[in-house]
Amino acid sequence: MGRVSWILSLLSVTSCVSAVAWIGEVKEVDGVTYQCKCYSDNACWPKNAEWDALNTTVGGALQVAVPPGAPCHKQLGNSSISVYNEAACSNVQANWVNEQWLTDHPIANLWPLYTNNTCLPTDNPSAPCTRGFYGTYVILATTKAHIKAGIDFAREHNLRLIIRNTGHDFMGRSTGYGSLIINTHTFKDVTFTKKYDGPGNWTGGAAVVGAGVQGRELFRKCFAQSPPVVIVGGECPTVGWAGGYILGGGHGPLTTIYGMGADNVLSFDVVTASGEYVTANAKENPDLFWALKGGGPVFATVVSITAKTFPEVPTAGTRLNINSTLTNDSAVFNEGFRIFHNLANHYVENGMFVYFELSLGTLHIQPFVGPRMDEAKIKEVLKPLFDQLNAANIPYDAYTRAFPTFFELYIDMFEDEQPNQNSVVGGRIFTHQDIEENGDGVAKALLFASQPTNDTFGFSVGHIVDPGHGVPVADNAIHPTWRNASSFVITNVIMTGTESWEVKMERENVQTNVVGKALREAGPNGATYVNEGDLNEPNWQESYWGSKYPRLLEIRKKWDPTGLFYAKTTPGTEDWDVIDYGTKLCKKAS
Repeated sequence: MGRVSWILSLLSVTSCVSAVAWIGEVKEVDGVTYQCKCYSDNACWPKNAEWDALNTTVGGALQVAVPPGAPCHKQLGNSSISVYNEAACSNVQANWVNEQWLTDHPIANLWPLYTNNTCLPTDNPSAPCTRGFYGTYVILATTKAHIKAGIDFAREHNLRLIIRNTGHDFMGRSTGYGSLIINTHTFKDVTFTKKYDGPGNWTGGAAVVGAGVQGRELFRKCFAQSPPVVIVGGECPTVGWAGGYILGGGHGPLTTIYGMGADNVLSFDVVTASGEYVTANAKENPDLFWALKGGGPVFATVVSITAKTFPEVPTAGTRLNINSTLTNDSAVFNEGFRIFHNLANHYVENGMFVYFELSLGTLHIQPFVGPRMDEAKIKEVLKPLFDQLNAANIPYDAYTRAFPTFFELYIDMFEDEQPNQNSVVGGRIFTHQDIEENGDGVAKALLFASQPTNDTFGFSVGHIVDPGHGVPVADNAIHPTWRNASSFVITNVIMTGTESWEVKMERENVQTNVVGKALREAGPNGATYVNEGDLNEPNWQESYWGSKYPRLLEIRKKWDPTGLFYAKTTPGTEDWDVIDYGTKLCKKAS
């Protein structure tokens, strides 16, 4: 018996005799008939010998998917296999809020709500640990042939497939119950050219970036070039740049002057749902190229992306705080936030990006980013803000500094986020028109999101950004509303992660129908963002993609007609649901 088969037998997930069909079981829920993916309690589940054969094909890169908290527990699920390791448990506990450690783990998700929080670090080894919504197996891919082998195996056996790069994911797309996971995190190669000569009309610098490269390491590699260059990336240092970030559009500190990340893509190398190696650019497979630029993570699996680079730019930054150390007067605080946010159009019209965090009584802005600005210029641009705050007697603290390059500002002023927090996520893109016509209403809705009901609290992450300032028109799948954006805010209804399923559903309802309703009413001209939004967003096709959706749906049906790639609220998933309390992925029977 092979090693994978031996572990599998100990975990008691061999094929079950109560079979239904090769394609998975048929289930009926609330009068709807579903045809499900194949899971370990179905006879269609691959036999141990088939898993062993896959392991041989991928050169031993197939592993049993073990949750990151498992070393702190005596056993995983009902198996007899021991997973407890005192030293490993100590390492898990020490790194539980270390984003880099979590992204380097084979399967960890930085937003644990979508793992079901059923195997957490503990000082009690007897505490139960199950996989929750994590997958069953993971391929630690190091070659594109490994990716192809996993895709082919999942397609041929009708398995749920998860593509996992970093697990930096607010919407549960890096996790799927009973799935086969393909981990692309090791694809770290980056190569640069000073003069791109491929398809399209770009002749400037470019970089070919592997699927596993993360934001900060990409910025470092860009800065190490001679002369230094920049690339459009996110503010978070651990986000997988060439994964979901680009596929969903990708905003960041340089977006107001250079557009979205996907606006700057020149070519993709991918593996399709049929297991083909495909290049997609302006000349080859242009329909797929268009869809991959902002259409979501369901068209193909990325191996590498080629994107534009730009010369480094002097950049200035300002930090500003209004919080309880300065005032406990809610009316004063609310007025300070209103003044700040109502100037969103002004900031982006001057090419700025602003990152802020908002909770009850606390506004933390770090930083205002002023590309192509020195200290005098950013103070000039921010003078209306400080004049209004001073005139209204709003107490604040502020700090400004200029840097020779954007990279130096990024390293100095941006802060790492803390992972393994639990919340239900939503959000809204507010346009120039929304801010101009109803700025006070937008500010009121965002303040409301900090405590939407008597027993719920919220935390919001804001990005004042306008890709249309630098790139007014772009031929890609990104929602047209982004070209008129002024502020994009992610809202969170905070949870502990230990709530019952019923309470979780109630919190989702608060996010969608209380917080989300307030945001939609305050910003009627806005939209939502593919990578950071509400999984239950009403009319999500229009809200996430607008007029681009019909074309996206057509392309999805062409490149993945059977629905191998799945993520909720993405093109072509209308007939799919995850049923049985967040477990089985099933399609409505036609």
